[in-house]
Amino acid sequence: MKKVDCVVFWFRRDLRLNDNAGLYHALKSGLPVLPIFIFDSEILGKLENKKDKRVEFIHSVLLNIKNELEAMGSSLLVCHGKPLEIYKQLLDEYTIKAIYTNHDYEPYAIKRDKEIQELVEKNNCTFHTFKDQVIFEKTEITKEDGLPYTVFTPYMRKWKAKLNEFYLTAYPTQKYFSNFLKTKAFSFPNLSVIGFSSTGLKFSSPQLDEKLISKYDQLRNFPAIEGTSRLSVHLRFGTVSIRALAVKAKKLNDQWLNELIWREFYMMILFHFPYVVEGAFKKQYNRIQWRNNEQEFDAWCKGETGYPIVDAGMRELNTTGFMHNRVRMIVASFLVKHLLIDWRWGEAYFAEKLIDFDLSANNGGWQWAASSGCDAAPYFRVFNPYEQTKRFDEKLQYIRKWVPEFEELTYPPPIVEHKFARERVLQFYKKALTTTEL
Repeated sequence: MKKVDCVVFWFRRDLRLNDNAGLYHALKSGLPVLPIFIFDSEILGKLENKKDKRVEFIHSVLLNIKNELEAMGSSLLVCHGKPLEIYKQLLDEYTIKAIYTNHDYEPYAIKRDKEIQELVEKNNCTFHTFKDQVIFEKTEITKEDGLPYTVFTPYMRKWKAKLNEFYLTAYPTQKYFSNFLKTKAFSFPNLSVIGFSSTGLKFSSPQLDEKLISKYDQLRNFPAIEGTSRLSVHLRFGTVSIRALAVKAKKLNDQWLNELIWREFYMMILFHFPYVVEGAFKKQYNRIQWRNNEQEFDAWCKGETGYPIVDAGMRELNTTGFMHNRVRMIVASFLVKHLLIDWRWGEAYFAEKLIDFDLSANNGGWQWAASSGCDAAPYFRVFNPYEQTKRFDEKLQYIRKWVPEFEELTYPPPIVEHKFARERVLQFYKKALTTTEL
């Protein structure tokens, strides 16, 4: 049987058919497009919790895409295994002339893509990747000397100055949907086939509440109210276009646009300084002697620290896979500065629990809280959980929702006294940062 000539479009962090850069170029290539997704066993194998909300989210989105494609007479090929092995199989089954996909900036992804490119080019197949998950990437926003920014505000100003309609224009993929490979429906693996089971959570499609976004700067810090877009998981997996969101942000609220820019800032930092995955951006902060008390870490994880705002955040995270951004800052500061526990412990816990986990933003946020990151809070800034509660949950609505027993005798006393913890962390940091290495 003659093998079919085609090109492949490889879905990754771009799980949508509309306004998708790599997909647009694949559909315009002149050959039928075989769309695929790979559940990467290299990544999934590292997930200890087999009821992972992110895996289930991806699975549900892929089913929607498959149904859309089948309504057009095509289908989505969903594979499970090591990407290199899967591409070897595909090259046997199809005459693949080119692979199209979108850039990924994480160290593992860069290494994986290089290996795939080397493999397919030996088989007379080209490998093309495109910018899709950000407005500006890599070296598109740099200082005058061409070096990357490490402070957010000048980066943000340059980002906004460079922004114009060209960068916000959607890719009209719909015009070319007839170019998907015509095929019978591929089988679709259920969660158990890839080693996971359902969490029972229901996932909503991306909805942008324009009225809410227009008041984002006034509402965003109050965890008891619906004051944020809740689009982070959709941005993480690309079920919504960053271009479409930037257009809305530009029109509706500059503070919300800044949040989208922070996301790109941290991606740029990860791309230029991949060592942040292993340790502090400011390398002298690697000298801090952490206490790393495992019982205290366990109490923080469970939301049993005796600080209601901290416990509320951790319980929201454990239950829903989400935590309000203001509370993320409070719980991160508490772990690092009140308990003197290595920020990497907290980063890893968030990585396991957050449905919107994104390596660059998670790393950037934790290093900000630990004062070890680029443009981070100074080390002597220690959030007071009581003051944060007064300012952002004055009526204790958020706390009552997640820690209903906080006024009962059964609620634990504070794990550490705030004033003592503040003085202790300042001593630890000062000692580490004033030590000269021999």
